[in-house]
Amino acid sequence: MPALPGTRLGPYEIVALLGAGGMGEVHKAVDTRLGRTVAIKILFSEHSARFKQEARAIASLNHPHICTLYDVGPDYLVMEYVEGAPLHCPQPPEDAIRIALQIAGALQAAHSKGIVHRDLKPGNVLLTESGVKLLDFGLAKVQSPGADVDATLRQTQAGEILGTAGYMSPEQIEGQPVDARSDIFSFGAMFYEMLSGRRAFAGDTAVSTMAAILHKEPEPLAAHADLVRVVNLCLKKSLPERFQSMTEVIAALEAAKTISPAETAPSIAVLPFVNMSGDKENEYFSDGLAEEILNALTKLAGLKVVARTSAFAFKDRNEDIRGIGEKLGATHVLEGSVRKAGARVRITAQLIATVDGCHLWSERYDREMTDIFAIQDEISDAIVNVLRLKLARPSAQPAAKRPVSPAAFEAYLKGRYYWNKRTEADLSASIEYFELAVALEPNYALAYAGLSDALVLFGIFGVRAPGDVYPKAKAAALKALELDPTLAEAYDALAHVKVSLDWDVVGALQSYQRAIELNPNYSPGRRGYGFLLSVTQRHQEAIAQLKLARDSDPLSVPVNAFLGVVLIKARRYEEGIAAARKTVEIEPENPLGHWILARALDAAGVFAEAVAAAEKANALAAGSQPYFAHLAYAYAKNGEREKAWKIVNEMLEQAKTKYVGTYYLGVIYASLGEKDLAMEALEKAYEERNVRLLEVFDPSLDSMRSDVRFQDLVRRMEIPVSASRSSLDSNRPIEARRT
Repeated sequence: MPALPGTRLGPYEIVALLGAGGMGEVHKAVDTRLGRTVAIKILFSEHSARFKQEARAIASLNHPHICTLYDVGPDYLVMEYVEGAPLHCPQPPEDAIRIALQIAGALQAAHSKGIVHRDLKPGNVLLTESGVKLLDFGLAKVQSPGADVDATLRQTQAGEILGTAGYMSPEQIEGQPVDARSDIFSFGAMFYEMLSGRRAFAGDTAVSTMAAILHKEPEPLAAHADLVRVVNLCLKKSLPERFQSMTEVIAALEAAKTISPAETAPSIAVLPFVNMSGDKENEYFSDGLAEEILNALTKLAGLKVVARTSAFAFKDRNEDIRGIGEKLGATHVLEGSVRKAGARVRITAQLIATVDGCHLWSERYDREMTDIFAIQDEISDAIVNVLRLKLARPSAQPAAKRPVSPAAFEAYLKGRYYWNKRTEADLSASIEYFELAVALEPNYALAYAGLSDALVLFGIFGVRAPGDVYPKAKAAALKALELDPTLAEAYDALAHVKVSLDWDVVGALQSYQRAIELNPNYSPGRRGYGFLLSVTQRHQEAIAQLKLARDSDPLSVPVNAFLGVVLIKARRYEEGIAAARKTVEIEPENPLGHWILARALDAAGVFAEAVAAAEKANALAAGSQPYFAHLAYAYAKNGEREKAWKIVNEMLEQAKTKYVGTYYLGVIYASLGEKDLAMEALEKAYEERNVRLLEVFDPSLDSMRSDVRFQDLVRRMEIPVSASRSSLDSNRPIEARRT
């Protein structure tokens, strides 16, 4: 029977279940003597011997990156309660090295005591504000026990398999005796996953996974040679060929810390092609062609591709290639031009090394429009050939694409061209062109994904009621997946729909993960995934995902803005303000950066400056609903209630003729202290399935948290909140200050 909240174990009172596994349950509890929050691991009776082993193992260790043992009972362990999130992969290279060094240091300390962990995996590594905590020594093996240690702990019984498939060493799988080198193998599997985002060894079943560990090598790793060497030496199947101690591993990792950005795996920025046609109407084609080549390159293993928004920030700017490479973190740049006349097209392209500005390859193509897909593939192939020696997988080739008619392709390019502009009029045009593309080419998966994206934005921006657009968006996303189940854009679109229409947070997270697996370079997928992780209070993972998105898209306003939002939700206000200011610097005339800055300043209690930022955002957005509503919120927080009420009345008047998001009204009412009106509006948002309501843990609604009606609303929403963040008690906003 699971321990229920309120149950007492000696002086410890159970508060909540944190997790359960094959060996027992972990509960959050309070030491009633000291008023200290602790974690209690209650062991199932059949594992009592292993429980004693874990207690002795942990008790002998004292390390900042290993959980601390406070007490033991007859069938439970009392350990420090750690706020954090399990290790999520991939991590940016610099973060991966930092985390790996902390894990290695913890293991080095354990090994010095003769203790082998034997169950290293991401789930047993917790990322906290102060760094890594290595958990769960439940399978720990004591190699050099003292006289008081039971002899049964000294060796693994013949044929006994202990550990987690996917991370076990070959000797563990074979039931052979293990030593510290077994942990080194498992560490290597984790480090591989941190760098790549995929398992080093994977199979459909535990048996096939273990067979892969015994007989196969992992897919080549797209990383710097020094990091690849560390991973490869950890994952040697032969014990003598493997690193022999964590001390050796740490030395190799320390050496890898000196890697300079220029020494990393090859990366490329595809700049917008110059439109030489003399007709501005052909701008969509030159932009779209560059974007399509960029998308093809993202499929290449071993090549980092700068995302569209950052690369296209240099459109119509005559900047030095070396400066562009430095700003984008790109080792190479592809630039070109397009001259389109009727059914004929002339394309020039050239690949340039950013370190010295040298041209590595160039070509000119004079073709019919019907050859456009062949030209894209030729350019991609040429780049692969030039970079072949630097790519981790020399055989990498672009994924095959199904040709579509030139007219449908043009319609799709126009759809994406207007979709990227994001105004209401442009989104309407975008939808029209995507619909034309699928009418001309009913099996055009990319066009269906684009149509879904555009419809979702209509709902998010409040242009149309959710019920009017989300069902159509869902149908388009599902059609895209039906036509091409390997399309990252389709899974990204489906994730938007799942969370917007169905409030299926778990399903949306899975779709985002699939999009990233299919295309790790796909920045929009990481951006959406990170934001949704923050909704579930998995802030550490969310921030890691947004930083990865920023690595490939450093000049993207949405990516930098979303990072600011995630930091705000994590109550890291000063960092959120800094991220928002960075967003404003990137594109001062974009209202999004000013809006996020206003939100961050409001959360931090800097109300007067928040009003100025909110006014700027609203002016740039021409009164678009999210910006107009937050201006009212900012006025209310700054004590300018009359101005806030004026906006509320304007929104209520607008609601007579068009859709107005009731979530926004709920937030404004909350800021005005009108809790009854706030609850009425938030309940309507719940009935409408307004996707913005999923942000119920945002600081803007902190004033409602003590209201039992609000608590009931949050419960009914069934957001899968991380166990370590099951309440916001430790995340109260900092004391507000007037300026």
